[in-house]
Amino acid sequence: MAKRDYYEILGVSKNASDDEIKKAYRKLAIKYHPDKNPGDKEAEAKFKEVSEAHEVLSDKQKRARYDQFGHAGVGGAAGNPFGSSAGNPFSGGNFNFNGQSFNFDFGGGGFDDILGSIFGFGGGARRPRRGADYQTSVTITFEDAIFGTTKTISHNGSDIKVKIPAGIDDGMSIRLRGKGGDAPEGGEKGDLYIRVRVKPHKHLTREGTIILSEEHISMVDAALGTEIDVETVDGKITMKVPAGTQSGTPFKLSGHGVPFRSNGDRGPHIVTVIVETPKNLSKKQKELLEEFRGAKKRGFWG
Repeated sequence: MAKRDYYEILGVSKNASDDEIKKAYRKLAIKYHPDKNPGDKEAEAKFKEVSEAHEVLSDKQKRARYDQFGHAGVGGAAGNPFGSSAGNPFSGGNFNFNGQSFNFDFGGGGFDDILGSIFGFGGGARRPRRGADYQTSVTITFEDAIFGTTKTISHNGSDIKVKIPAGIDDGMSIRLRGKGGDAPEGGEKGDLYIRVRVKPHKHLTREGTIILSEEHISMVDAALGTEIDVETVDGKITMKVPAGTQSGTPFKLSGHGVPFRSNGDRGPHIVTVIVETPKNLSKKQKELLEEFRGAKKRGFWG
């Protein structure tokens, strides 16, 4: 099936600004986020499609290549699961399957040697068979996924230290070469794949390199303006909320999101301000609000 146009996916024009692309992505990502659509496979597929489109169009270099060459210009993200080795997919490279990234190195022997190594025949001499690949899992905190960490896991009776890179996401896998099963006839040992599970955070959620949270303020603070302490992965940060802020307004804390695995720069933390409507008002509070409403009707307030 042909891949859809990334601009069409986000619902923006080809000359859309970076800000328009970000706004379109945020709206769609929230709509189709798995947390809001548990078990909905169609929504999950839409979320992945929207995230892929945003990943390309939010990167100036990738967007330029996409504008010139289409999906073929952005490598693996454009439907080529074998990464940069498009001319010869069996020469090795990054393989993306079901949201997981694996790196395979078949050497320089070509397709015949691959058949030989798997089935015991082919153009070259028969190679020793590889050992079995093993799989295990490790659970880390939300903060560990953002900043990276080192974990020690037990496998086959040994202590193995695993470096978790900054920016890793839930469900991704790490491969440790030669840590799998032994091979017969002196062949190469298999690999160990470690699937990473990330514990959810109480107040923060993540969408790619963006961290999201909500902060609730009173109607009075929204009208008059205030300062609030926002919980981030870097600790509490004081954020100014200007007078007249409407409920649902997003504020961006640049550089407090998830690191880009390509260069280490960090995405933003988006804080959505929710204005709370007061309940169980006292008699005096009701009188003040009635006075305010009357003044607004008389045109004393904008």
